[in-house]
Amino acid sequence: MEKQVQDLKHQLEKQCLINQELQRQNKDLEQRLREKDRLLQELHSQYHDLECPSLSSSEGEPEFRKSRAAVFAPEPIHEAVEISRNKVKKTVSETSLIVKAIQKNDFLSRLDDEQIAMMVDLLKASQCKPGEEVISEGSEGDSMYIVAGGELIVTQAGRDLRTLTKGDVFGELAILYNCKRTATVRAKTLVHLWCMERQTYRTIITNKSKKKREQLMGFLKTSHTLKDLNDMQLSKIIDSMEEVKFQDQEVIVREGTEGNTFYIILKGEVLVTKNVNGHQKMIRRMGKGEHFGEQALIREILRTATCTADGPVTCFSIDKEVFEETIPVEHLELFDDSKVMQEAQAPEKSSLSSSLKFKDLVPVFYQEGRHQGDPVTLGVGGFGRVQLMTTITHGKYYAMKRVSKKQIVAKRQEEHMLFEKKILKAIQCDFIVKLYAAFKDTRYIYMVMEFCGGGEIWTKLKEVGRFDETVTVFCTACVVEAFAYLHKKSIMYRDLKPENLMLDMRGYIKLVDFGFAKELMRGEKTYSFVGTPEYMAPEIIKNQGHDFAVDFWSLGILIFELLVGSPPFSSSEPHKIYTKILDGVLKYPPYMSEASKSIISKLCRPRPGQRLGNTKNGIKDIRHHRWFSNMNWHKLRMGQLDAPTVRLIRKGPSYINFDQFPQDHTKADEELSGWDRDF
Repeated sequence: MEKQVQDLKHQLEKQCLINQELQRQNKDLEQRLREKDRLLQELHSQYHDLECPSLSSSEGEPEFRKSRAAVFAPEPIHEAVEISRNKVKKTVSETSLIVKAIQKNDFLSRLDDEQIAMMVDLLKASQCKPGEEVISEGSEGDSMYIVAGGELIVTQAGRDLRTLTKGDVFGELAILYNCKRTATVRAKTLVHLWCMERQTYRTIITNKSKKKREQLMGFLKTSHTLKDLNDMQLSKIIDSMEEVKFQDQEVIVREGTEGNTFYIILKGEVLVTKNVNGHQKMIRRMGKGEHFGEQALIREILRTATCTADGPVTCFSIDKEVFEETIPVEHLELFDDSKVMQEAQAPEKSSLSSSLKFKDLVPVFYQEGRHQGDPVTLGVGGFGRVQLMTTITHGKYYAMKRVSKKQIVAKRQEEHMLFEKKILKAIQCDFIVKLYAAFKDTRYIYMVMEFCGGGEIWTKLKEVGRFDETVTVFCTACVVEAFAYLHKKSIMYRDLKPENLMLDMRGYIKLVDFGFAKELMRGEKTYSFVGTPEYMAPEIIKNQGHDFAVDFWSLGILIFELLVGSPPFSSSEPHKIYTKILDGVLKYPPYMSEASKSIISKLCRPRPGQRLGNTKNGIKDIRHHRWFSNMNWHKLRMGQLDAPTVRLIRKGPSYINFDQFPQDHTKADEELSGWDRDF
C-alpha cells in the first residue's frame, strides 16, 4: 500500500512538472502571438494606404471588399508658386515626345490642351547615371517622370518587373498625393528624364480651374436672362454645364428649329446668319466669352438665327432640362440662403460635458480571448486609436480617440484636428456621434465621444458579405439625415464609407470621424485632394474645385457597396480606380433592383450640378426618390422606427461587436510647438 502511495506521489509530481512546462510554453506562445499581433499592426499602419478592394471575380458578381479603404488627407496648396519663372524651353521634338507621353498615359490624357501646354513648359530636365536609383520602393514620392532617353529597370521586392524606355511615364501618382512608392526604378544606361513635382502640378491645375471658373462667372454675368442671379446660383449653373467641341463649318444651332440649349464660347469664333429671301445674311461674328441661346432656357422658342463654327470652336453648354433642375425658372432665384447662414452662425448649446474629468476615465479590459486583461481598443487608424473607457463609478461607456500630436504636425493636419473638435462641439444631431469632452497632454490629444455599441457598419458588412435592400435603405436614410444637418450648417463631410458609420444599440446609424470635414460658403469651391480613392468624386481627381456635391457622389458609392459588398470602382492600383471613376461606367449585378440602380446613377452623375441632391430642390429630391418610398422620414428623425439593422448586432460584453486589437505599448514622442493651445 505504501509503495502504491509512493508511486502515485511520483506520478503527481511528474504531472505537476509537465503542467508547469505546458504553462510556460503557453505563456511563451501567448507572448509570441502578442508580438506577432504587434508586428502585424505595425505593418497594417505602415501599409494601410496600399490596401485596396479586391477585383471582381466574375461579371456581375463582385468579390466582397476585404480590406479597409485607404484615405488621403488634404495637403495645403501654395497659391503663390511662381509659374512663369520656372518655365524650361523645349525643342519641337522634345515637346512632341512629352505630349505623346502624356496622351498615352491613362491619367494624364484627361488634361486639356492648356494644362498639357503648361506641363510641357514646367517639366524640368534631369540626368541619371547607370545604376542610379530614381525611385526607391517604400519611400515617399513627390515627383513624376517622363523618359527622354535611355533605359531604366523597374523592380519590386528584388524581382524585375519591366523596362522603361523613351516616352514612358512613371511615378505619376505622386503628383496627386503623398504616396509610398510601390517599386524601385533604377537607371540601366545613362538616362535623360523630364520631371515635375506635385506642388507645381497641383498649382497648374488648381490655378487653371480657378481662372476658368472666374472667367465663366464673368461671362454668365453679362447674360440679360441671368443678370439677377447671385454668385451661388451662377456657380450651380457652371457645375451643370458641359464642354462641347465643334468642327469648322459645323452648325451649332439652326434657324427655325426648337431651341433648348444655351452656349458660351470658350475658344474660337461663331458666325451668326439669318435667312433673308432664301439667302444666308451675316448678322455678326461672336468670339470668346460671348453667348447665344439664352432665351431657350426660360421659354419655348424657335431659333431666330443660325450659328456656325468658323474654325474649331469650344463651347460650354447647358440644356433647358438641366437648367430647370438647377434654377427654378419661374422666380430665377434659389431659396433665401441668408436664413440658413444665420442658423449656421447661431450659438448652440455645447454637447461638451464640463463635469467629465480626464482622471475619472478608466479603460475597459478584455474579459476573454488571447487579449484577456488588455485594454479594449475599438479601432486603429493612420493617426491613432480609439479606446473603450468608462468612469470610476462605471456609470457610462465612452469611445476615446487618442491621436499623436507629433504625427498631426508631421502630416500638417493641425487645422483639420482643431476644426474636427469645433464641429463636433457644436453638433446636436442624433445621426452624428456626440463629443463629450476633449483633453490634451504633451504627447496626445484625446476626444471623448459617445460609444456606439453596435460596432462599425464596415465590420458588419465584412461579416455578412452584403446587405439586403431593407437594411441598406435604413442605413442610407440615416446618412441622408446627417448630411442634411451638416449641409445646412455649411459643412461638407468628404469621408463617407462603411468604416465611418457606427451602429448604436438600437441599430441607428451615426456618422463618425470629421477629420476631412470642411466649412464652405454656398457658391464657393475648395481644391484639396482629399478622401478615400474608391469614394472620390471626379471633380476632386481632376482638381476642378469641389463643394457639397461630393457628398452626394459618395452616397451613391455607399449604396452600391452596401448592396454589393464592394464599391463600383475598385482596383489594386489607385490610378486605375481614378481612371474608372473618370470613365464613370457603372456595372450593376443582376440581383440589384431598378430603384437601386436609378438612385445610384442619379447620385453618381459626372457633372456635380446634375447630381440628385444638388439640384434646385436640394436634398428633398433624395428623400422623394422611389427607392425610399417606404421610409417614414419624420419617424426616422424622431427615432420611432424599428431599425432592421438590429439583427446585425451581437449580444455579449460591451466590445462584442468590434474587432479585437492588441495593446499598443509604444509611446508617442512629445510635441511642444503649442499649435493645440486652444484645443
